[in-house]
Amino acid sequence: MILSDKKILEAIEDGQIVIEPFDRSCLGTNSYDVHLGKHLALYRDQILDAKKHNEVEHFEIPEEGYVLEPGTLYLGVTEEYTETHNSVPFLEGKSSVGRLGIDIHATAGKGDVGFCNTWTLEISVTQKVRVYAGMPIGQLIYFMVEGDIENYYNKKKNAKYNTRTILPVESMMWKNKF
Repeated sequence: MILSDKKILEAIEDGQIVIEPFDRSCLGTNSYDVHLGKHLALYRDQILDAKKHNEVEHFEIPEEGYVLEPGTLYLGVTEEYTETHNSVPFLEGKSSVGRLGIDIHATAGKGDVGFCNTWTLEISVTQKVRVYAGMPIGQLIYFMVEGDIENYYNKKKNAKYNTRTILPVESMMWKNKF
């Protein structure tokens, strides 16, 4: 079941959902709009290796915007810090963003119950497009969980993305055993 605007507001009042900063005008019928933060990152190496720590270089989007290029993976971040304690957050791109040829995530659109952080975006584009810090970039949709939760993300010992940050976070695949 997807939470309605009223249920999202109730969950915020109860502390089950946290959105910082929160702007009531960003609340839709059954979603909350999130915005592109001012930081982007690019991987340093041309060839990424799933078994090693692939380092990134962070930079800020200038006031005049930044032109994204096809064929390049950009890591972005939401302005909003979020927490979810009783529902599963899904991050989807806004249709207006998709119509500009911008994809905001390659695979990771679902968060876990207990996720407490900003959202790293895996941004790619089909043609050159200028983006701006603060522009609406996606929307969070919340699904209720049925049953008790044993393993909240923010309490997992092996959770790789628990450190609160305002920067995009590179892949931590290298921390897995394979």
